[in-house]
Amino acid sequence: MGACLALCSLASCASCLCGSAPCLLCGCCPSSNNSTVTRLVFSFFLLLGTLVSVIMILPGMEAQLKKIPGFCQGGSSIPGVENHVNCDVIVGYKSVYRMCFAMACFFFLFSVIMIRVRSSKDPRATIQNGFWFFKFLILVGITVGAFFIPDGTFHTVWFYFGVVGSFIFIIIQLILLIDFAHSWNKAWLENAEEGNRKCWFAGLLSFTFLHYALAFAAVVLFYIYYTQPDDCTEHKVFISLNLIFCIIVSIVSILPKVQDVQPQSGLLQASLISLYTMYVTWSAMTNNPNRKCNPSLLSLVTNTTSSGPTPTATPGQVQWWDAQGIVGLVIFLFCTLYASIRSSNNAQVNKLMQTEEGSGGASEGAVGEDGVRRAVDNEEDGVTYSYSFFHFCLLLASLYIMMTLTNWYQPDATSQAMLSTMPAVWVKICSSWLGLALYLWTLVAPLILTNRDFS
Repeated sequence: MGACLALCSLASCASCLCGSAPCLLCGCCPSSNNSTVTRLVFSFFLLLGTLVSVIMILPGMEAQLKKIPGFCQGGSSIPGVENHVNCDVIVGYKSVYRMCFAMACFFFLFSVIMIRVRSSKDPRATIQNGFWFFKFLILVGITVGAFFIPDGTFHTVWFYFGVVGSFIFIIIQLILLIDFAHSWNKAWLENAEEGNRKCWFAGLLSFTFLHYALAFAAVVLFYIYYTQPDDCTEHKVFISLNLIFCIIVSIVSILPKVQDVQPQSGLLQASLISLYTMYVTWSAMTNNPNRKCNPSLLSLVTNTTSSGPTPTATPGQVQWWDAQGIVGLVIFLFCTLYASIRSSNNAQVNKLMQTEEGSGGASEGAVGEDGVRRAVDNEEDGVTYSYSFFHFCLLLASLYIMMTLTNWYQPDATSQAMLSTMPAVWVKICSSWLGLALYLWTLVAPLILTNRDFS
């Protein structure tokens, strides 16, 4: 449906300049709720900005631009034509920072505008669900303006904004994975009750075993390749603590008292959370500036080792396409799409995500006077998600993309290079701990707050 949205929204801009989401998708994806379609379009804006950022940071992009006569300063030129464009700014980590800054400003603007929108009857809901062409122009305008920001301390300051925002977004990713795991477990248990119990229970058991097997294998590999007998104390602590924490949440998820208040809680959710925690642990260790504790995958394959601090990377040499960066982008894409189409049945996660319980299925599109099915306005009585919080999540996602594409390296104002630092390691590790604490809270909250209804 995401691909359908992308094609249809672009094709419909010319004919629906001030139209609503139902207009954009009237002939393409009719059996959808207005709230879902709107979230998908905004998510498409984010994915489009991500694609542009990826293109800008590709290796050799600056060299290719300099081949264009009369375009880049210092590149090939046409006699009598002066080169005005600083290609050092429109490629590499500087371009990623500016592109993500523009997306963050765009979503921050809408997050402020949509505060306390209660239903689609609010006039601001029309802005949320329509005027897509003008929204696109606003995003383009902010992006163009971002590239005129002087270098100065912009990159250093925006790096710290990116660290804080990414810290929060990693936690939101974990909340979305918790929600997905709960929905997955609930759906398969219901299918098992309706028939073919052995098949569905075998599927649940298989995926649970697979998740735990991958998590345990990751722990073993971490100890082998990311620790040394006389060094890497931090890594040993990180791996051991996260392993213990994952065991604890797994045991709590199947305690009889927890099962009494949350019958659908189980090891499938805990196994998926454990696997994600190990990914975050791995991602954190890959940012350690000590190369002895942070071998590259290439060195592992070729059995070569290196010592000393992580080398600096010039603006055109920042490489995000290592394994942890690619996995991070895949998880980001999944969580963004899931956040756009989710209709949760878990009360605790709904409270954390500021959403209401969804209908759980697609609605039939309403037939207009022209005979074309259109998306249904399912928010006349009340919104199904917080407009402001949704845009805030996309703002954080923009910062997370910025940090992922630049490999969490910190810009050095003096040398104009990128450095790997320990703060990025601690940010990721702390986010994994806080995420595990949130998952544990979804399990024990009904036992602690007995006066509240969590059904």
